[in-house]
Amino acid sequence: MPIFEYVCQQCHHEFEALVYGAQKATCPKCQGKKLAPQLSVFAVAAKGSASSSSAIAGCGTCGDPRGPGACSMADLD
Repeated sequence: MPIFEYVCQQCHHEFEALVYGAQKATCPKCQGKKLAPQLSVFAVAAKGSASSSSAIAGCGTCGDPRGPGACSMADLD
């Protein structure tokens, strides 16, 4: 299910919408149809990447650098 982010050009409301097939999104605040699509930002962390170790602090219980709750995760090696 694709989720798109929009800004309504009429009322400037920012929102996300699930859009199926040929459906067109409308503003949930004013029902406007003039929408500006926004660049969606998402995060992907891969094991061993430099960005994932700096973005997540170590587990508070065991100190595992994979982050909170890592001591209960299976080892991926």
